[in-house]
Amino acid sequence: MTVKRFLLLVSILFLLAPLAAGAFALWADRHVEESAAGRVYDDLDALPHREVAVVLGTSKYSRGRLNSFYVGRIRAAADLYQAGKVDGILVSGDNGAVDYNEPAEMRADLIALGVPAEHITADYAGFRTLDSIYRAGEVFGLDSYIVVSQPFHIERALYLADQKGHDTVGYSARGPQGYAAQRIRAREVLARAKAVLDVEILRLGPKYLGEPVYVNRRAPADS
Repeated sequence: MTVKRFLLLVSILFLLAPLAAGAFALWADRHVEESAAGRVYDDLDALPHREVAVVLGTSKYSRGRLNSFYVGRIRAAADLYQAGKVDGILVSGDNGAVDYNEPAEMRADLIALGVPAEHITADYAGFRTLDSIYRAGEVFGLDSYIVVSQPFHIERALYLADQKGHDTVGYSARGPQGYAAQRIRAREVLARAKAVLDVEILRLGPKYLGEPVYVNRRAPADS
């Protein structure tokens, strides 16, 4: 092969690579959406009962203000418990620094909304959605639960749960509207591509596992 032909081949590959990556990202986005079809609820009355809700973590504050993603998830989780749709709550988030503890904040705010402390269990190693979902089964012994987050995030979580054979549905929390929602949704396309890559190609697992932990919940008769 001549140098000229080699350079032409390299140039073509450089042009095709971004197109292939973009096509994969769009396919993964659709693949995740289809996997969750019919399982994301925004009507509390229509939502089926599960013993436990898994609340996916996020930062409480964003740019010095309360994060509407966080507020929506906490409110939705409290509503589930108070409506008798779940009997216990697992809050799963990042606790990767001494001064940053998503699960502790989530637990405290749920208690402030009237959820009994003894029915809230914390997962301190939910560093990302994959960790939260995989650990829900492998550490906390859950195979059937309600995922609480915003709809776009729930779809990815349900897709990940499917990979572990979990029986899951989602309950939609309120979140930002307008440009902020559009910006986050655009980022979600890349997050979904990474999720598909992680579980179907790279076969990645959670960063940490650990000893089994029981998720405390009220007795069915109290529901």
